[in-house]
Amino acid sequence: MGQNKRILVTGGSGFLGSHLCARLLDGGHDVLCVDNYFTGSKENIRRLLPHPCFEMLRHDVTFPLYVEVDEIYNLACPASPIHYQHDPVQTTKTSVHGAINMLGLAKRIKAKIMQASTSEVYGDPSVHPQVESYWGNVNPIGPRACYDEGKRCAETLFFDYHRQHKLRIKVARIFNTYGPNMAINDGRVVSNFIVQALKGEDITVYGEGNQTRSFCYVDDLVEGFIRLMGTPDEFTGPMNLGNPVEFTILQLAETVIRMIGSKSRIVHNPLPQDDPTQRQPDITLARQVMGWEPKTKLEDGLVKTIAYFRQTLGL
Repeated sequence: MGQNKRILVTGGSGFLGSHLCARLLDGGHDVLCVDNYFTGSKENIRRLLPHPCFEMLRHDVTFPLYVEVDEIYNLACPASPIHYQHDPVQTTKTSVHGAINMLGLAKRIKAKIMQASTSEVYGDPSVHPQVESYWGNVNPIGPRACYDEGKRCAETLFFDYHRQHKLRIKVARIFNTYGPNMAINDGRVVSNFIVQALKGEDITVYGEGNQTRSFCYVDDLVEGFIRLMGTPDEFTGPMNLGNPVEFTILQLAETVIRMIGSKSRIVHNPLPQDDPTQRQPDITLARQVMGWEPKTKLEDGLVKTIAYFRQTLGL
């Protein structure tokens, strides 16, 4: 991965952040992990703490941070509906004030910075699959807007800092990702289904289960992050990062039940407001610019994820 760098990861004890920190340490870099533990967990980074090149700082990115680093991965923000709707004002502040503070830091120390944006900037899309040039179909006043619009505003700030201050930026639009270190209570579909199936509880499917998602295993996504950060400075993104293989929610539920050998039944609940009916990334740009595409098949990733939740639940 080239020379040793000092790298800041905000949201570093979260699901994605903890995997990214581990991968950067494996690459020989010094890693400063920043998190306020609102949705992150010390358990996710416990094995990294003894590493001589790893440092943990408890900090909320809505306040300025003064450190010296070469690169910044800005991942800080609750990312599941249960968590980001718990305190929607704080969610928006984390996306917007957090972006301003990290961009200000990057500007002062001339660091390269990557924003972990989201496929939610596309809203409930009228274009399928979603391409980076699509502007989206987002409800700006709905219950999901704190996250969707917060991330959209963060992208605006990143590109304005790039144009106005010549900042070296990268913007990744992350589609559904799963794997070990997901929170048990985060309400995301993969963790929900696995936990319910392991406990033998009813599996909750919203609507008929015909809505689609594309599931990317976390190791593949982290590889995408690192490749994106390594692209030439003139390339900014935004770039879709996700798995283009599409599944219905019902297919996922049936697959999880079969793999676990669970006796769980599938029950149907009403669809939440503004829940997207389709979600599938067009990753042509990622293939062209950095030769990246996911390698992990859904069932192979589910094997590792199920094992993680089985151990976490003590089952």
